[in-house]
Amino acid sequence: MTVPTVHPSLPLQSAALPWPTVAWPMGTAPANADAAKIAGLLDLAFAGAPSGPPGRLGRTDAVVVIQAGRLVVERYGDDFGPEVTCWSWSMAKSMTQALVGIAVKDGLIDIHAPADVPEWSAPGDPRGAITLDQLLRMSSGLSFVEVYEEGQVSDVREMLFGAGKHDVAAYAASRPLAHPPGSFWSYSSGTTNIICRTLQRALGRFGADFEAWMRSRLFNPLGMTSVLPKFDAAGTFIGSSYAFATPRDFARFGLLYLRDGVWEGQRLLPEGWVDYARTPTFQQAGTPASDAYGAQWWLGLGGPGSFSANGYDGQFILICPDRDLIVVRNGASEAQKDAVKAWVSDLAAAFAV
Repeated sequence: MTVPTVHPSLPLQSAALPWPTVAWPMGTAPANADAAKIAGLLDLAFAGAPSGPPGRLGRTDAVVVIQAGRLVVERYGDDFGPEVTCWSWSMAKSMTQALVGIAVKDGLIDIHAPADVPEWSAPGDPRGAITLDQLLRMSSGLSFVEVYEEGQVSDVREMLFGAGKHDVAAYAASRPLAHPPGSFWSYSSGTTNIICRTLQRALGRFGADFEAWMRSRLFNPLGMTSVLPKFDAAGTFIGSSYAFATPRDFARFGLLYLRDGVWEGQRLLPEGWVDYARTPTFQQAGTPASDAYGAQWWLGLGGPGSFSANGYDGQFILICPDRDLIVVRNGASEAQKDAVKAWVSDLAAAFAV
């Protein structure tokens, strides 16, 4: 279920500015940006040295800021640089949403129809009513414990590293219903892997064949040459967690969404797909405002109208349409995750509207 909303306009690419398919156009922060605040935030982010104790934000590996289509800020930690790939963790979920959009554009998937999940096909199985839209919105109602700490019951750890790792979608699809579909929001990496297998079944592509499709339809057109997706033994893309890339390539993906799914004049995502991603999902009373969610994208991290791909350990692609701004942050900061979220928000705020 979605919540009616009016979306801020997505800025167009300047006709005089080249797309960053090969290289990012370089620039500087605009005059109305708070240069002193930006410098201080960067110093804070990179205060932790690999050989010493972590800084207040844990370990920051990379920060890339794009404004008005130009790379205006870039800084890396020790042993990192423009050519070094970083973890995506759950930022891969937002890439999965893009891949589904491409299949929707091709007429291969109806997100409002019951999802094609063999484990739910028995007559009378209430899970058979779950739609792809509900999976994309983390509202399937499936029981799934998203806990990463060792020593606690955790479906996500069992799926990625334990008994479910050879067939992540089958593991997630085996979970029972905890709530009627569409009635309860609960963040779940398992649902994204069910989405991936559903998409791959619609295409008839698994393993290397699906990776070739990903590259030809999404990554190659954007110039995302560094992306390394990971698959399980069943050939399913582990879209919940694994699409390694350089920070500059993560920024390219962000620009696709900031430009409403258009790249070099060609529409890669369906009309309205970015709006679908950033339309709020119904969430039950008591859900923290910081957990506002769309469809495989988080909402509001950089202020009203912003949306972001967020990953475990402090990975972010933040998109702020009102500032024509993208902030990418990679690092290792699970213990400092709330501080990192605040830091990303503060950095975006330093680039005035």
